[in-house]
Amino acid sequence: MKDDREKWARVRIVMVGTFFGLLFLSVTARAFYLQILQHEEMVKLADKEHQRIVPLTPARGAILDCNGTALAVSVEMDSCYAEPRHIQDIDGTAAVLAPLFGLPKSELVKKLTTSKHFVWLERRLTPEIALRVKNMKLHGVGFVKENKRFYPNMEIAANVLGFTGQDPNGLDGIELKYDSTILGNTGYLVTERDNLGRDISVKNTVIKNTAPGKTVILTLDKNIQYITEKELAKAVTESGAKNGMALVMEPASGRILALANYPSFNPNAYSKYPQALLRDRVVADSFEPGSTFKIFLIAAALEEKIVKPSDSFNCENGSYKVADRTIHDTHSYGRLSVSDILKYSSNIGATKIGFKLGDERLFRYLKNFGFGERTGIDLPGESSGYLRDWHHCYGVDLANISFGQGVSVSAIQLVTAVSAVANGGNLMKPYIVERIQDDSGQEVQQFEPQIVQRVISPDTAQLVTRMMETVTASGGTGTNAVVEGFKVAGKTGTAQKADPVTHRYGAKRTASFIGFIPADKPRLTILVVVDEPKTSQYGGVVAAPAFRAIANNTLAYLKVAPDAALIKQHKPAEAKSGPAAVSPQAQQESIPEGDPLAGSAQGAVVMPDFRGMSMRRVLQVMEKRNINIRLLGSGRAVEQSPTPGHAIRSSDEVWVKFAPAA
Repeated sequence: MKDDREKWARVRIVMVGTFFGLLFLSVTARAFYLQILQHEEMVKLADKEHQRIVPLTPARGAILDCNGTALAVSVEMDSCYAEPRHIQDIDGTAAVLAPLFGLPKSELVKKLTTSKHFVWLERRLTPEIALRVKNMKLHGVGFVKENKRFYPNMEIAANVLGFTGQDPNGLDGIELKYDSTILGNTGYLVTERDNLGRDISVKNTVIKNTAPGKTVILTLDKNIQYITEKELAKAVTESGAKNGMALVMEPASGRILALANYPSFNPNAYSKYPQALLRDRVVADSFEPGSTFKIFLIAAALEEKIVKPSDSFNCENGSYKVADRTIHDTHSYGRLSVSDILKYSSNIGATKIGFKLGDERLFRYLKNFGFGERTGIDLPGESSGYLRDWHHCYGVDLANISFGQGVSVSAIQLVTAVSAVANGGNLMKPYIVERIQDDSGQEVQQFEPQIVQRVISPDTAQLVTRMMETVTASGGTGTNAVVEGFKVAGKTGTAQKADPVTHRYGAKRTASFIGFIPADKPRLTILVVVDEPKTSQYGGVVAAPAFRAIANNTLAYLKVAPDAALIKQHKPAEAKSGPAAVSPQAQQESIPEGDPLAGSAQGAVVMPDFRGMSMRRVLQVMEKRNINIRLLGSGRAVEQSPTPGHAIRSSDEVWVKFAPAA
């Protein structure tokens, strides 16, 4: 019996010992886990109990052009804060700081009398203001470094770059599209708190976790961008237009070298500008292309072997009825070859080619050229334009679309499509970011040219190119785009604008010129669009001279040598303000209404191009221009003196010879 009790006592001792042993081991294991394995996490939790985190503006990475020139940078600036509990003279402190910060004294007094123990007074001060406040040595007022976005070139490439908010998150342009890439890690200001959670003081202005964002390098060239913006501004202001767009692309790759809007804005002070100026119209807006669309109509017809460049069409002497609509040409043409339909920009000829091609094939090629859908350029807010379903296209619709009405395109779509002709038939994806680097300068991503699809054969592209060259040759609508020493392939465009209320075409126009140069080995595709010009409504008059200036200066900058044989040819007329400075060939472009041979606003008299006109039409122009001309023969004009575009002096013998139509 005694032995049993002793045995049971030993068992109980072992059980109790085991229990306390296990309890000790569990406490030891828990302590090891918390103090060793979870040490960092516990420290952070403890810090949260007696510290308050104030986020600071992160540093954004730079945006550079293709040559490494800074277009957008982040600069360190002083931000001013206050610890109200350490300020004895709140009224006096507010009185001296208010004029420096440009704030009402009452607003600062309100900030300083708050129950909070940490408040921002003014963030990202200019160096001059920050120095003046520091020199005052105000008790309870301190500074910490924050970053502010700065655009050193002011308005240059503003619509491409976009801008940032106070956060500073990107709000538009590259800043928005690549926001997560450019934005660095946020910094933190740490303040001490008491056991009730109230701020006590700033803890040595400790800043944690600061890291700059990545650097984005664009395909843009600042110098070409400046040239483009300058010439676009000149074209818009001299023509009294509403606004304008210009785009320069490398046709072989799809790289954007310049993208300009006018008027533009200064991204350093974007809030001072109306919302309409902040939008990148080159990407976000669409417009009716007008006669520039004839390039793609003819390319499709040639590719399908529906026509040959030498095939001719009856252009009905300038008036052609389709259903209840009458289509007009600005000149009364008889038969024109396909090449001349493009050269003289005949709407009637384009309509007949469109009918021969058919709606299904035309729409298929337009889709292949990229119209009706976004190009995928790496900029926000891209428009897809408008291209209706061919199943809902009727006779009049097909006629309209053949010469660029009833369809809308963006500038980036149009340049990309024409570049496909320039590079031999490949539609390239346009892009504007070349590569991305980290804060140590190491490349983390490289963007390469991408072929979307082949749209026409190299042979067709070459045929269309040769035909586009005739547009800038003598008698074409684009003679003002000629660049000395280079072959230019181009097309003028003048499109009527539809009234947004009545949905009918009115008197307002969009004038444009698009082309590539040198035509035999294209380096640049350039588009200039002038919206609602007042001095002249023709693309060959208001847009072509800007094309010439952009091309001429850019080729010189790129050190592209001119062809010596071409330099010997006569130089184009100098571009001046108003239609008096341009040759009448540039005013032959076909639109449904208007008289391209209207007299100069400055009274200058130049010899019009009468070739192909009836005697009645010549007499009408003579009367309008107040020109005394000797008429020889009968039929249609076949020869004239002086030649088109030459100034008529009082001593000149002016005559036009007519001959019966063959």
